[in-house]
This record gives sequence, C-alpha cells and structure tokens, in this order.
Amino acid sequence: MTTPLRCSDSRSSVRPDAGAGRADWLHIAREMADDLSTDAAEREQAGKTPLDEVSRLRESGLLALLVPAEQGGAGEDWRTAYAVVRTVAAADGPIGHLLGHHYFLSFSARFFADPARADQIERKSAQGQWCWGGGIASHEPPLILTPKANGYLLNGYQRYATGVGIADRLMVRAAVYGTGEPLAVLVDPAHPGVESGSTEDTFGRRLAVGGPVEFDSVPITKDDVFGSLSPDEGALSPFASLAVPTARLVSTQFCLGVAEGLLAEVHEHGRAARSSRQPFSPQAWPDSPPQDPYALTVYGELTVVARGASALADEAVDALSRGLAQGEDLDDEECAEIAVLASVAEAAASRAAQEITTRALDVVGADAAATRHGFDRFWRDTRTHTLREPPAHRLREIGDYFLNGAYPPFTLPA
Repeated sequence: MTTPLRCSDSRSSVRPDAGAGRADWLHIAREMADDLSTDAAEREQAGKTPLDEVSRLRESGLLALLVPAEQGGAGEDWRTAYAVVRTVAAADGPIGHLLGHHYFLSFSARFFADPARADQIERKSAQGQWCWGGGIASHEPPLILTPKANGYLLNGYQRYATGVGIADRLMVRAAVYGTGEPLAVLVDPAHPGVESGSTEDTFGRRLAVGGPVEFDSVPITKDDVFGSLSPDEGALSPFASLAVPTARLVSTQFCLGVAEGLLAEVHEHGRAARSSRQPFSPQAWPDSPPQDPYALTVYGELTVVARGASALADEAVDALSRGLAQGEDLDDEECAEIAVLASVAEAAASRAAQEITTRALDVVGADAAATRHGFDRFWRDTRTHTLREPPAHRLREIGDYFLNGAYPPFTLPA
C-alpha cells in the first residue's frame, strides 16, 4: 500500500482545537470544499490517485470526526458527519463519497464489534488518523476465513472496494469456511498478501479510487473479526441493523451534495457571464436565462426537487439519530421505520440528483458542454453512483413495507 503523503500545502484547513463543536467542524468542511473546488474539474479529468486530497482530510482532523472524544476523536455525531459529507461532495463528489464511506466503515465497529473492542479500534484509528476503505456490501461474494490457531487466514477476491491504494485499513465481508457465516473483518492493506488491482475504469466517481482487491493467506487475529453480517432473522440486534440506514444516508448526502454543487456552479457561471457582459453562447432560450420564463421555470422546478429531497433526508437523519441514541433499547419495529425513512430519502435524493444534473445544464445551453467548466462531472458522478444503487430497489422495499408491513431486508450498499 502507498502511504498517503503529508500535505504541507498552505491551502489545507487547520485542525480545530480540543473542544471544537459542530460549527467549527462545518467551517473546516466549508474551507475544505472551497479548497477542493478550485481545481476539481482539472483533478477529475487527470484522474490521479487522491493522495493529496486524503492528506488534507487527515490534517484537518475530519477523518476522526465520529470517534468519541475520550478515544481521541472529535466526538461529533452523524448529523455533523452527514453535513460534512454533503458539503465536500458539493465541491468534489468522489472525495465526498470517499469520506462518507470512510465514516460508515470506521463507525461499523460500534455496530458489529463488542464495545471494548470498538473503543480500542477507534482509539487506534484516531491516533493514526486512519482512512478506512473496503466494503461490506451484501451483494459482494464473501471472502473466505479459514480458522487456524489463534485466528484465521483470509483468502479470496473482492470485486469492488472503495479507497484502493490509499486506505490505511480495509473493512471487508468474509465467510467462515465450513459454516458460511458472513462476518465483518478488519484488514491491514500493508500486508504483502493484500494486492490491490487498478482502480475501476468508470466514467464517473473516479477519484473515489474504487477497484478490486485480492487476499492471499492474509493472517487475521480474532480481535480483527468484528461480528456477524448475517441477514437471517434474529442474527443481529436492532441496533446493529441500523448499519443499513446509516449507510443509505451516506448515499443520500452524496447525491444531494453533488446536485447542490452543480446548481451552485451553474448559478456562478451565469453570474460571471452577466458581470462580464458576455452572453450565454449559444442559448436554447429566447431570452437570457435571468429573464427567460422557461429558464426560470426550470430553476424553480429543480429548487423544489432539491429542497423536497433535502427535507426527507433531514427527517431520516433525525430518526436515525434517535435510534442510535437508544442503543440496545431499540426494537425491531423502530429499526424498520428508520430503515424505511432512509430508503425514502435515498430514493428521493437519487432521483433529484439525476434530474438536476441533467436539466440544470439545459439552462446553460451549449456552453455547458465545454470541458473547461467540468459541468459533466456532476452528471457522471451521479450516474455512476445510481447505477450501483438503483432507486428502484428502495422503492420496492418501501412499497412492501407500507402495503404489507414487511421489514426492509438487511442489505448493505456498496
């Protein structure tokens, strides 16, 4: 594994002092977003491994945002983490996705490991400012864990893992040989038995550095096996099952961030054109966009779509926060309701992002196709993401719940 370089760039955000609150961390996120936005289009077109970007996240302290203060982290909650992901994604979708995936995977110890082990892992993660990658998606064929004295050997091939080549730790899904039980497993990618393939050749979300990973007789201690990922009824507590809506809402914030980011870019593009008295060229509208009734209607419709999806996301985040606060007192019915709200939010955000990243460009006209603007990256990042997480799946689960009372299945996203 290539160790991320420490960034000495003066543009990087300064980590807040101990005792910093939500407002401080959101300020750091906005600074990070402003930094990333200055050359996001150029970096995306170059497609280089985001070593510098991860180093900026590390130096800012954002990687340890969810780690409890007593374990050396910022001690913030998921409301703050989601807001940070959305802010960063608006400027640079792939880096926002990478950060959101890191938050979910690093938090997974609290869902699947015993409390003492979770505390130990989070302390180490904060001390090392680990960036987490990997993936425990339900549709991913599990790797194989073969028991041996004092632990296991991990073997197999994972088709897709986020953070290939830049993660300090990987969280993966593996099945115990002989029983088939799927477990969450922590892996150090620096081990010579871990071989990362080239990052996936996709038209979008390229800086999220997702790709295949192969494991060849990698030793795993018992402490690095967190717990079950079994979808069987009763295998997981309602609290552990909150892993699914937690991950779904990372996807939601990514989609909303990218959509809002494009709307902001289009607005700024129009403002710059008006201030320089340069017309939009050429236009599909009879008048310039600020006066054209059709363009105004499009902006109005997209604003409604964005704010509607945002309101649904806020409702789901509030419900998840209450569920996480209940801990092991949470029951199955409450967990199911939270999962459905998260699915509603994700479906709405997916649709909003697809509509906004397509129709907002219509208002700009032919100039939107110019590569110097990089407007196309928002659509490509959105489409790549929604192809992996089709909203149709969420809609079926929502319908089954409301019509038949069926609890959403335990299916972790990519």
